[in-house]
Amino acid sequence: MSTSSSTLGPAVPARLRDLMRGRDLALFRRVADRRWPGADQVLPRLSRSADHGLLWFGAAAGMAALGGSARARRAALRGVASLAVASAAINTVGKRAVRRERPMLDLVPVVRQLKRQPFTTSFPSGHAASAAAFATGVALESKGWGAVVAPVAVAVAASRVYTGVHYPGDVLAGAVLGVGAAFALRGVVPTRGQLPAPGRPPATVPSLPAGEDLVVVVNRESGTATATASKVSEALPLAEVVECAPGDLPKALAEAAGRGRVLGVCGGDGTVNLAASVAAARGIPLAVFPGGTLNHFAYDLGIETVDDTAAALASGDAVKVDLGRFRPGPEGAGGADGYFLNAFSLGVYPELVRIRERWAPRIGGWPAGILAAFEVLRGRSPLTAELRGERRPLWLLFVGNGLFQRVGPAPGRRHNLSDGLLDVRAIHGGRTPGLRLLAAAVAGPLTRSPVHAAVRRHRVRITGLAPGTPYAYDGEVARTGTELTIDKLNEALVVYCPAAL
Repeated sequence: MSTSSSTLGPAVPARLRDLMRGRDLALFRRVADRRWPGADQVLPRLSRSADHGLLWFGAAAGMAALGGSARARRAALRGVASLAVASAAINTVGKRAVRRERPMLDLVPVVRQLKRQPFTTSFPSGHAASAAAFATGVALESKGWGAVVAPVAVAVAASRVYTGVHYPGDVLAGAVLGVGAAFALRGVVPTRGQLPAPGRPPATVPSLPAGEDLVVVVNRESGTATATASKVSEALPLAEVVECAPGDLPKALAEAAGRGRVLGVCGGDGTVNLAASVAAARGIPLAVFPGGTLNHFAYDLGIETVDDTAAALASGDAVKVDLGRFRPGPEGAGGADGYFLNAFSLGVYPELVRIRERWAPRIGGWPAGILAAFEVLRGRSPLTAELRGERRPLWLLFVGNGLFQRVGPAPGRRHNLSDGLLDVRAIHGGRTPGLRLLAAAVAGPLTRSPVHAAVRRHRVRITGLAPGTPYAYDGEVARTGTELTIDKLNEALVVYCPAAL
């Protein structure tokens, strides 16, 4: 329990100090005298649950696990990061700048009082700052999740006055600091909505508000595809939705492309890859509904939900994108061409994909990825290949369809899906693949070092491969001969996407 009336530091003018004290005390007494139905059982517990940010960390974990979208995960991460910034500001500056004593608890009913009283100074409220920072950070990435979190944040802030540990002014100041922390973080690490629209040429496509002449093929074994398919039917009642097993996808996609003016696909990146090849060959537009685990291509288009694609179909907004191509044998004379929307790779990654796909149905995609990385980096040896006339050991050769950028602390987004370039990155061989992969991740997208090299090319030729060397493309794994040629078909695919990201 704190001592007598509140005092402010000498830096605050006496008249302002007296005015703040008088108004705060009056409001504090009004709150103490008022009985709110059910609040005695709820608000003290809610206030305790927010100690040390535990309530918000739990909320973030729930959003990331159950949100079902990249937007929810980004919102959770930004909320926690905003909270961290606010907490650092409060604890290092706020509490020391104005040393205000806690309110006296004589006016507060015992049933409301916290069992453990805080011992730090009263101004500003750290709980209010954390609540406001988390809610604001979440809302900056996702208005929907922000609307869910905001009432809880307001309740936590109100609970600090209701339980008698803060004056209303402390809570208000803390909330302002929390909101400011979230916006300050946004100034350093932009939200997805702040990023500039990718430089992609627009395409002329039909407008299909209700989905007429749209046939959507769904891979029923991809991530959330089955649940997404029902949302497609609700949003686009005139669309034809066809669900099939992975082995039936090539036939189903070919038939769908013959029945509709627009081919739709719901699944992960591998499923979208098959649909893109069919759509490009038939010369018809593609509508992508993200239903896989990662959905890299859809997210780079600005598509995160069924509503995003439905809006693009209704408005007739579409763009042209490049299609990566790999050709087996010398100059592509060794077999059928293959295509990729995101990336092609040799080395440890194909094996990682294979192990991840084996374990994902049993333990989930992200745990399977961690297990696969552990298995791949233990006891492996680098592959040997010849690039530009030089034979070298490689842990990884990555060829991206367009240049991959960094978004804040995380790499992976492309700002331009029709730049005509391949993003080529090589991680050279050595005894410590884990350290080399980590060094390459930290080094950035375009660097040269003894460990990592990254360049932009229009075409890549790889020779001297051991027959049967595995390679991965858009999450799928296959095996190659001794040579490969990788290039691009510029603006070969037309895809619906929102006009503004």
